[in-house]
Amino acid sequence: MFAGPRPTLTVSDISRVLRALIESEGMLQDVWVRGEVTNFSRPRSGHWYFTLKDHNAQLPCVMWRSTAELQAHIPKDGDQLEVHGGLSVYEAGGRYQLYVDEIRTSGEGALYQRFVQLKAKLEAEGLFDPARKRPLPAWPRRIGIVTSPSGAALQDMLQTLARRFPLAEVVLAPAAVQGEEAAAEILRALAGLNQFAQPDVILLARGGGSPQDLAAFNSERLVRAIVASAVPVVSGVGHETDFTLADFAADLRAPTPTAAAELATPNQADLAAQIAALQQQLARYSPAALIARQGQRLDELALRATRALGGRLELLRAGLGAAQARLAALSPEAVLQRGYAIVARPGGAVLSSAAAAQPGEALEVHLHDGRFGVTVNKTQ
Repeated sequence: MFAGPRPTLTVSDISRVLRALIESEGMLQDVWVRGEVTNFSRPRSGHWYFTLKDHNAQLPCVMWRSTAELQAHIPKDGDQLEVHGGLSVYEAGGRYQLYVDEIRTSGEGALYQRFVQLKAKLEAEGLFDPARKRPLPAWPRRIGIVTSPSGAALQDMLQTLARRFPLAEVVLAPAAVQGEEAAAEILRALAGLNQFAQPDVILLARGGGSPQDLAAFNSERLVRAIVASAVPVVSGVGHETDFTLADFAADLRAPTPTAAAELATPNQADLAAQIAALQQQLARYSPAALIARQGQRLDELALRATRALGGRLELLRAGLGAAQARLAALSPEAVLQRGYAIVARPGGAVLSSAAAAQPGEALEVHLHDGRFGVTVNKTQ
């Protein structure tokens, strides 16, 4: 049976079909791919473009800016990487490519698995238990540092310590912080500080790096040495997002070497402010200040007593004046002022009754302005 000619497809049609076929295959949307980086570029857009290759093939890769900004390390040509993502078709370029959402150094997967297994083992032993961790000394007199003598981390820590707490003595125990000899050198440096320098606290630090760079800080022997240290250990290994087994074992984990130096020391500016506040408080409680305050209190009490006594005296004066007025109103002199007279015998005895007078008796009549004599003719 004649079916007729097949329709002619456009290039876009083919690209869409291939894209749908690839994106419908679940395995190709969740895949890890290993290869060598080549043609890496990072234009102004912030996206990453590179190619992964092996001996027989090449695979174009893209990582969008939003994901690329979260990566701790920027790949370069020649790196061996393992990348995760999903395949699709870039229709405008006519090629399939891998859209990458995660990058790790080749072999990092096995390294991470060993990290997880060792972490679980040591955690089960209680070596990471927060209850085991020791507090840092408030006023460290001697601070030990284990790090590379040529790294930027050391200079950052020394500057921080000199700025915050220059009174502390700093003892450096130099050690390689990456490479095959790093783990053994770090162990020797830590033991030497504990045995000979005997600091109050130890800073174990290095700058950031790849998981391979930080491998020395994932050593089981180092974890046990940190736990057995005679003094507290502050870890400042890597950047803020890097975690090593040494961080879990340390008495305090700092996100960076500089932060480790800050956490291990008081700030002299804060101390100066505290001293000034204490001096003011001491001045308030000095004997002279106490005497002055008590003198002021005495003055206040004396003033209150004077005011109270003055008020009391005024009340007494008012009462006395009233009594005097009443007494004056009742005095004989006041009675005489109103026209009355007092009749008395010459000896001074006052006659209170007419019957007491005898005819022919000489008497004295007292008025308010003088007196005169009278003779009684008769009484009635």
